[in-house]
Amino acid sequence: MAWSLQALPELSEAQFEQWSKLLEERTGIQLASRQRPFLQTQIAMRMREVGYEDYGRYFDEVVSGEQSVMEWSRLVDQLVVKETSFFRHRPSIEYVRDLLQERINNQDLSRSFDVWSVGCATGEEPYSLAMVINDCFELAALDPYYGITATDISLLALGQARQGDYTVRKLEQLKPQERQRYFRETEGGHYRIDAALRDRLCFSQGNILQITDMPVAKMDVIFCQNLLVYFRRWRRRELLNAFVERLKPGGVLVIGLGEVVDWEHQYAQRVRDKNIQAYIRSRAD
Repeated sequence: MAWSLQALPELSEAQFEQWSKLLEERTGIQLASRQRPFLQTQIAMRMREVGYEDYGRYFDEVVSGEQSVMEWSRLVDQLVVKETSFFRHRPSIEYVRDLLQERINNQDLSRSFDVWSVGCATGEEPYSLAMVINDCFELAALDPYYGITATDISLLALGQARQGDYTVRKLEQLKPQERQRYFRETEGGHYRIDAALRDRLCFSQGNILQITDMPVAKMDVIFCQNLLVYFRRWRRRELLNAFVERLKPGGVLVIGLGEVVDWEHQYAQRVRDKNIQAYIRSRAD
């Protein structure tokens, strides 16, 4: 029987520990033992594509083979979580709208409004942010002076995000006016983000574990939802501290509701809104 038709080999406990340790070391993502079937399936799928039948030999290829860097990049595309949607948590997105609208009303917007979407996957989150930000500038009849940096570890996901092309199912969370204003129907029943909106986004590969090596650009908003939950508690705190350092005075860090419950920072105050979890950087250290 051809290898591609054989039943998936079982991933032993020792092999699971070996692979999950590698994943955590390189991405920060921690897998529970109940996720062994997921890990087994994803690794085995890639092994079939490249012709390996043994987890150990494939592990050696990923770690130290001649094409190890490229192979790891291909494998991590299958391992990282990329499921997302437009306005996945609308209260958090709308909070960014309210924040910008207040700054415009108070004439407290002398520079570009800069946003960082962390773990952007296939782009739905940063495009959702772009929609509400663009709404604010249009409503105030101002030039859209803003930029969104969107990072993810997956090159495959980033490629899809740059295209800005989505199936109609992906648009289910959108309001009719949002869909009408910011999407154009293409062939095959797909919808593409308006080019003017796409031009405001910069998608780039980035490993959040290497945040200290990233350029220190101060942001008005750092949006990081449904990512920290995959990390150990101590790593979450380290990342949150690093995020605060990259906020402008008065800037806001938005995370997933309940992702962190035991973190405080001397220069960040939690927003008093039970529907979101956000922190405002103090205007003076």
